[in-house]
Amino acid sequence: MNRALPDVRLRVPTDEDAFAWHRIFADPEVMEFHGGKAAELSVYEELTARQRRHDAERGFCLWTMLDESGEVIGFTGAQPWPQEWGPKGEIEIGWRLGRAHWGKGYVTAAAHATLERVRAAGVSGVVAMVDARNERSIAVTRRLGMELVETFTTPTAQRLGHCYRRKL
Repeated sequence: MNRALPDVRLRVPTDEDAFAWHRIFADPEVMEFHGGKAAELSVYEELTARQRRHDAERGFCLWTMLDESGEVIGFTGAQPWPQEWGPKGEIEIGWRLGRAHWGKGYVTAAAHATLERVRAAGVSGVVAMVDARNERSIAVTRRLGMELVETFTTPTAQRLGHCYRRKL
């Protein structure tokens, strides 16, 4: 049975969103596959500023995700793969959501909107790099119609990961 996805709004991150992201990502469960804890606030301040530049230059970025009431609940979006290893030069989609909003369809709804926006910006395909233990994110890639194309070990953490791909 398919349920209706919630209304979710995406916006280019504001300066204030750095504080919201920092607060949301202070939850160790949210950060389980991203080092276990939130980065310093300054990292999110730089990240939101970089995303504003990405949106202005490319037409896409990691957008702030808002629920029906306008509350910041995480981010989703796309950006060039930032590492020297992996799908260098490709556009990666990704998401991170506050724990209180898990299991409600927010990421799936926002990721579908992301695919539409990056397609409109002229991107012909995307990848998603997912920790092999992250069953929730793997389920999202399936709902997006992405295919597992590679299994790899991350160079720094030495963790097993999956690369999913989808043409747009």
